[in-house]
Amino acid sequence: MAGRPLYQVAVRACFLGFAFGCGLLISFGQTTWTHFGWYMCSLSFFHYSEYLVTAIINPRSLSLDSFLLNHSMEYTVAAVSSWVEFTAEKLLIPELKQLRWISLVGLVMVLFGEFLRKLAMLTAGSNFNHIVQNEKAQSHILVTSGIYSCFRHPSYVGWFCWSVGTQVLLCNPVCLVGYTLASWRFFRERIEEEEISLIHFFGEDYLEYKRKVPSGLPFIPGIRVGS
Repeated sequence: MAGRPLYQVAVRACFLGFAFGCGLLISFGQTTWTHFGWYMCSLSFFHYSEYLVTAIINPRSLSLDSFLLNHSMEYTVAAVSSWVEFTAEKLLIPELKQLRWISLVGLVMVLFGEFLRKLAMLTAGSNFNHIVQNEKAQSHILVTSGIYSCFRHPSYVGWFCWSVGTQVLLCNPVCLVGYTLASWRFFRERIEEEEISLIHFFGEDYLEYKRKVPSGLPFIPGIRVGS
């Protein structure tokens, strides 16, 4: 039983490495699927790096779920939908997938979002957790320095930018709208839930921080607190 989790980690890591390698081959191959290769690389690297960075900063919270491969049914449906849209439009409207400058904009968004999220995780250190915490640990402190001095929720800002960027990269107009709306709604609810705990943990210190620093996501002020 002790070796089973390590085996499962190895299987997931190998699968993501294989997907990344396939993405590289497609990216540099003489095909018209180059942009999908970029997408495969970005998707596989995102999930692998989520596990790797968690192992570095907060190994006590590390689990198979840290890969975020089974994040939710909605996440899986969204991913499959983007693949279906890309394939269908490539067959029916191939010129839409040849707008290289749009894909490059998407690639920049993906890289920036990935960088911002991992920077936020590293800055938060052991305070970071994929699951919203309802009980305050002794080591739990309020992080307000570094990237957290610019945004209250930089990891969510990075994930939002990465998520939307993947659809810009693929030139998927339908999923671009869907991802933007679904991600915005998810992070609005997530931030409100998380800030209830943060106010409970840190009281006036967090409220003061909240007044000074924006959430980082458009039209998401966070939990509203009566004056």
